Amino acid sequence: MNPLLQRISINPDVCFGKPCIRGTRIWVSLILDFLANGIGIEEIVAEYPQLKKEDVRAAIAYGAEMTRERYVEIPAEATG
Repeated sequence: MNPLLQRISINPDVCFGKPCIRGTRIWVSLILDFLANGIGIEEIVAEYPQLKKEDVRAAIAYGAEMTRERYVEIPAEATG
């Protein structure tokens, strides 16, 4: 297991059990959404000073781990 994942917590009493950065109420999915929309790690850390760069990397690691277990249906490309 990736050691960065120790920076993630899942507690049913915090944020409805959504994965968060340990010690915060910042959802992993929020960080991944920011990254997907082109917001850089430095900008995220500046906006959320309680985060460290390793926390953002932990969110990426968590997302990568989730794709090993689950996937999102994406329509197949048309060939032609």
